[in-house]
Amino acid sequence: MEKTPNKYIAVAYKLYAESEGKTVMVEEAPAEQPFNFVSGLGITIPEFEKAVAALNKGDEFDFVLDAAHAYGEHVAERVLDLDKKMFYVDGHFDDKNIYKDAIIPLQNEDGNRFMGHVLEVNADTVKIDLNHPLAGKSLNFKGTVVESREVSKEELQEYVNSLNAGGCGGCGGNCGGSCGDHKDGECCGGNHKEGGCNCNHHNN
Repeated sequence: MEKTPNKYIAVAYKLYAESEGKTVMVEEAPAEQPFNFVSGLGITIPEFEKAVAALNKGDEFDFVLDAAHAYGEHVAERVLDLDKKMFYVDGHFDDKNIYKDAIIPLQNEDGNRFMGHVLEVNADTVKIDLNHPLAGKSLNFKGTVVESREVSKEELQEYVNSLNAGGCGGCGGNCGGSCGDHKDGECCGGNHKEGGCNCNHHNN
């Protein structure tokens, strides 16, 4: 069976989240700063990649991914009450970075890194939601393919090297560009690793 070629894809889009009968635009990647990625590397939501990879440059798209094919359902077990002492820096609680609605980087005992959403800061604990911010929501993507072409082996290797070096070539369905283009850590949240309650807070 012939392997599907890797493609460089850039798309401009607006992302709408649908939940409980309400639709809200949560993100936009303008044509001047499109979301770009190389297909076949597992960077984006699989169903998002499948939908846009089949299109050509200049094609428009408008499709909906239900929660099961986006970031999954919201799981109550991933909302944790963590000891406030985990967020101490030099003997003091890190209130500069840890506050209600903050998105913070965490790491579990296996070294997996992910983002957490601070729901509450209490006297002795911090309530953290480890679900993806868009978990439980249907996602409606509306936009245009800015570029779509096969990549050479050299381009592919260079792209893979940049990812291994800690770069962010694209976040796929949760942001419209590179890490630096989005605030509050929402970009590159990715699909959180499951089964890691022993988290460590990492200051930037």
